[in-house]
Amino acid sequence: MQLRNYALVTAGYWAFTITDGALRLLVLLHFHDLGYSPVSLAFLFLLYEFMGIVTNLFGGWVGARRGLNQTLLAGLSLQIVALVILALHSPAWVEWVSVAYVMGAQAMSGVAKDLTKMSSKSAVKYVAGDGDNALFRLVAVLTGSKNALKGVGFFLGAALLAWLGYDTALFAMAGGITVALVAVTILLNEDIGRSSKKPPLRSILSKSDAINRLSAARFFLFSSRDIWFVVALPVFLDEILGWSFTATGAFLAAWVIGYGVVQSVAPQVLRRRGEIDEIAAARSWAFVLGVVSALIALGVTLDDLREAAVLGGLIVFGIVFALNSSLHSYLILAYAGDDDVSMDVGFYYSANASGRLVGTLLSGLLYLGGGLELAMWGSAAFAVLTWLLTLRLPPLPTDTAEASAASAG
Repeated sequence: MQLRNYALVTAGYWAFTITDGALRLLVLLHFHDLGYSPVSLAFLFLLYEFMGIVTNLFGGWVGARRGLNQTLLAGLSLQIVALVILALHSPAWVEWVSVAYVMGAQAMSGVAKDLTKMSSKSAVKYVAGDGDNALFRLVAVLTGSKNALKGVGFFLGAALLAWLGYDTALFAMAGGITVALVAVTILLNEDIGRSSKKPPLRSILSKSDAINRLSAARFFLFSSRDIWFVVALPVFLDEILGWSFTATGAFLAAWVIGYGVVQSVAPQVLRRRGEIDEIAAARSWAFVLGVVSALIALGVTLDDLREAAVLGGLIVFGIVFALNSSLHSYLILAYAGDDDVSMDVGFYYSANASGRLVGTLLSGLLYLGGGLELAMWGSAAFAVLTWLLTLRLPPLPTDTAEASAASAG
């Protein structure tokens, strides 16, 4: 295993992730405080998610041709520019101008996020090596630690908004990313993931049935989370429960940190009884997620159980969701071809971004139409669709399956 490159890629991803989480809460709470409606808040993030779709498709192709280290540096650079642009926004602007301006800046941040994520996760396939059966473990550590740090970012964003104000907080985050960019530029001086052939542009949509089916399941999996997570829950905590910015940020941070911790230890949890069939596990845990989502929606519908369903039920949702996400993150690398990893991963995360886009829009629309209750029923419906799609996943390639069994043993 190329430990040095893995550490550098992971460190760059970590630095980005903290600002990405902080930016989400910072923008959401700041513009909610300015009086923007749930639908307007959802629109602030739509281009962020849409650009993720485009970036993952074309970013994987660029990474295969130019090297993943180049796309990683491009992602960090774009995030700095996006943060500075957002800091220049004025509350005095009329709402439609503000929404359009922030959507544009968030679009740039969306490109940055998915260039960084695609580069980092694709690089794991190359730096893990072939002989130590470490793929599931390393991708779980990278993904889990990223989500834990994103949770830290949520708290940091809410706290910085309360302590420093909107503009100063954004400039401070831009400075932190600049330090990370300089460090990665100097130290990560090797090409990672450059394809031995020059894949044509049309190859970004030419995928196997396995990757298409897994990508479809990923779409509904992340929609099921973002339907309640992006707008509905933070607004509910503020408007209905009367929580402060810091309390709202702390709860969301704790949820994402816990979700990240579970992702990091998912291989050990899933293999605690020995050998595991990852396909069967993906189907089983998707079914459990559907059941949990429906129970939470039912609890939110009953007024007497509403707070317990939100605070306790969503913790259970986070644990089950993390196991599903970790299994998917492993399966895409297991299904991916050795010479097309970045393009296969890019296509898969394009579906992920599509799910987040739909979930973000529905989060605002469903909350406006029926509050958190309707958003949670929407989440349950999407979780059930995730389960139905996992039933059609094909077996793993033979060599990957044998390596997985050896690792479990």
